Amino acid sequence: MRRHTDEYLTPEAIGRLRRDLKDLRTRQRPLAAAEMRRTAEMGDLSENAGYSAAKAQLMRINHRILSIEERLKCAVPIARGSGPSGRIRIGSTVVVSRDGREQTFDILGSQESNPTRGRISHRSPLGTALLGHHTGDDVTAVVNGRDITYRIIRVT
Repeated sequence: MRRHTDEYLTPEAIGRLRRDLKDLRTRQRPLAAAEMRRTAEMGDLSENAGYSAAKAQLMRINHRILSIEERLKCAVPIARGSGPSGRIRIGSTVVVSRDGREQTFDILGSQESNPTRGRISHRSPLGTALLGHHTGDDVTAVVNGRDITYRIIRVT
């Protein structure tokens, strides 16, 4: 099984994973197991497409359960806000200015990044450049081979 190395997660993401895990264990897996038993009663398992499909579905569900359990075991909850002395850290919301335009970014773990929604990974070029800085600092990130300078306007 893949070992998750970057499991910084917001409390909301941890909650979603727990709900998904509960649904998989209490609803989806019992349904898949019942379907596998039902199709097994149809006779010769070597030529039973329904049984093969049900078995594959149960295997996918079991794999998903193990994957979520591993992610939850390795999860590091992200505390929202800035760090000591207003430093940018994982969990901070940062307003930056570039060429007179302001942009807002949440600095999150890689699993929750979605740049189109302003959620960037702490491992992204901009996320890495911002970490540890304060309001008023200028930071430069290499994005697509270009140096881009941002001014930090606000950190929350």
